[in-house]
Amino acid sequence: MSDRRRVVVTGLGWITPLGCDLEGAWSRMLRGESGVGPITKFDASAFDSRIAGEVRDFDADRFIPKKDQRRMDPFCHYGLAAAKMAVANAGIDWSREDLTRAGALMSSGIGGLHILFQQTKVFYDRGPSRFSPFMIPQMITNILPGLIAIEFGLRGPNFAVVSACATGTHSLGEAMRMIREGRADVMIAGGSEAAIMELGVGGFCAMRALSTRNDDPPRASRPFDRDRDGFVIGEGAGALVLEEYEHARRRGARIYCELAGYGATCDAFHITAPDERGEGAAQAMRLALADAGVPADQVDYINAHGTSTELNDRCETMAIKAALGDTAARRVAVSSTKSMIGHLLGAAGGVESIVCALAIHRGVVPPTINYTTPDPDCDLDYVPNQARELRVRACLKNSLGFGGHNATLCFTAV
Repeated sequence: MSDRRRVVVTGLGWITPLGCDLEGAWSRMLRGESGVGPITKFDASAFDSRIAGEVRDFDADRFIPKKDQRRMDPFCHYGLAAAKMAVANAGIDWSREDLTRAGALMSSGIGGLHILFQQTKVFYDRGPSRFSPFMIPQMITNILPGLIAIEFGLRGPNFAVVSACATGTHSLGEAMRMIREGRADVMIAGGSEAAIMELGVGGFCAMRALSTRNDDPPRASRPFDRDRDGFVIGEGAGALVLEEYEHARRRGARIYCELAGYGATCDAFHITAPDERGEGAAQAMRLALADAGVPADQVDYINAHGTSTELNDRCETMAIKAALGDTAARRVAVSSTKSMIGHLLGAAGGVESIVCALAIHRGVVPPTINYTTPDPDCDLDYVPNQARELRVRACLKNSLGFGGHNATLCFTAV
C-alpha cells in the first residue's frame, strides 16, 4: 500500500437547497437550517407529496451562456456549474496541465427528465417531425461529463456511472481508482440531479416513498427519528476535484483531505428495499476501511445515507454496528444532512462527500435536524439538532441505491 498513488481532495463546488455558494450553504447547514419547502416548480396540488428541497437561488447565467443553456437539461446546468465552482476553488490553471491526464466522472441517477417530459408532449401535440435534434444528447446522463470535458478541454478518462442514489459516491470511488491506477492525475467527480418535476415526484409518490408531511415542510425530513414517514426529494449537484497527492503538492494546492478508501457491493435482495440485515452496506464499509487501511475504531464521523425512510434508517443502523462493531459504532458521530436538504438522489453522494471534506478540514460535523423522538431500532449518536465541534481523523460516506447498490468512501485527514 505504501507505493500506491494517493488521492486528495483539492476543490469543492455545490448547488444545494441551502444555497449555491460553498461557505454560505455550509454555514446554514451548521446552523441546522432547512432547505425544504412547498414545491414551486410545478403545480403539485394533486400529488400526495407536495414538498421538496428545491434549488431556489441558482443563476445559470453566471456559469453557462444562454444559447448553451437551451441545449441542456437542468441536471446539466447544476452539474456544470458545480464543476466550474470546484475547479475555481481548486485554483487549477489548465494551461499548465497535461490535459490527456485530466478527466471527469460525473453523472445523474435519473438524467434528463425535463427534456423527456417536454419532448413527449411535443410528440403528442405536434407529431414526430417536431422532435428536437438535441433531445437525445440533452437526456443522456453521460452528457454531463462530456460537457465538463468540453468546457475545460479534458481528454483523459471520461464516463458516467449510473447507480440510482449511489451514483455520486460510485463516481467518486471510480475517479479515485483512475488516479490511483495512474490513468489520470486530476479528476472532476460527483453527481447532479434535477428530478423535481411531474415525472420524478409522481414516480416516487406512486412508490409511497416520499414524506407526506405537507403541512410542515421544514420538519418533514427526519432521519432516524421514530416518526419519520419517507424521504423528501431534493435537487442540486456536488463536484469535487480529486488529484494525485504529489501533483497537488507540486502546484501548491490547498488539500482538504485524502480520499483513501472505496467499497462497493450489492445486496442482491430486492429492486428497491435494502437487505433487512444490512449486510451489503456493512460489507461496503468494511471494504472502504480495508482499502484505506483505517481501523474501525478510528472512524470519527459517518455521513449516513439516512434517507428518513423506515427501512433504510433501521437497516443502515444495523449495518454500521456490523461494520464497526458495537463499541465503535456507539462512539462514532453519525449524521444525515438529508434532514436539511432532502434526498438529492444521484447528486447526494457528491454533495455529502463535500460535507465529509469540510468536516475533516474544519473540525466540525453538521447535525441531524428534526430528531425529536428516538427510535429503539436506531440507537446510535446521530448528532441531534446541533452541529458539533469534532476532530475528524477519518470519516465514512455511505450511499445506498435502488437495485441494492451500496457504495462507501473513506476520507481521512492528511
